[in-house]
Amino acid sequence: MQASAPRPTLLFVHGWAFDAAFWAPLAAALSDWPQATFDAGYFGPGREPLPDGPWVAIGHSLGVLRLLRDPAPARIGLVSINGFARFAAAPDFAAGVPARMLDRMLNRLAIQPDAVLRDFRQRCGDAAAFGSPRLAPLTRDLQALRDEDQRAALAGLAVPLLALAGGQDPIVSAPLTQATFGDAAGLRWRDTGGHLLPATDTDWCARQIRDFLAALAPAA
Repeated sequence: MQASAPRPTLLFVHGWAFDAAFWAPLAAALSDWPQATFDAGYFGPGREPLPDGPWVAIGHSLGVLRLLRDPAPARIGLVSINGFARFAAAPDFAAGVPARMLDRMLNRLAIQPDAVLRDFRQRCGDAAAFGSPRLAPLTRDLQALRDEDQRAALAGLAVPLLALAGGQDPIVSAPLTQATFGDAAGLRWRDTGGHLLPATDTDWCARQIRDFLAALAPAA
């Protein structure tokens, strides 16, 4: 009998205004897989682990945009949850969020960071307390939400894709998701889901990811 292949590592990458702790429920639901967790450093020291051997990227929101920047050769699959390749509107991307909204957030972030983070996280559906904000990484990544465009990278993605989206997402709207992924075979909708699917619809996300992993690494 042929021995099972080693399981690829799951690399979790969170979105704007959150940190590595965001992944705790989904990481626990997938605890039988090797794991590593990125942290952007919004509330403390950041970390950017690079797994040994093959790995599967799992990004939430801005985390997907971040993952699309670097086509790492050891990455064998990409899971997008509430994700996008461009967030702000552009002449050829009308479904995006108006850039002026992000400019207002940036201006306010400089003088009222706690209020901006609290308002944004509450819009997402999270009223939990958070740590002391670190302005430099928060500003840098809010600018990325306004300016960055990784649609070409998504179109040229060389690994399998699973995209999980919430039909009631108040941050990444259904039209924005549709404009991003079109009719991609890997797009799955949670009709009643919001912007925090890994936390609010953990079991559903875990099932979709397990099915994806089974097809991606059947010998693992």
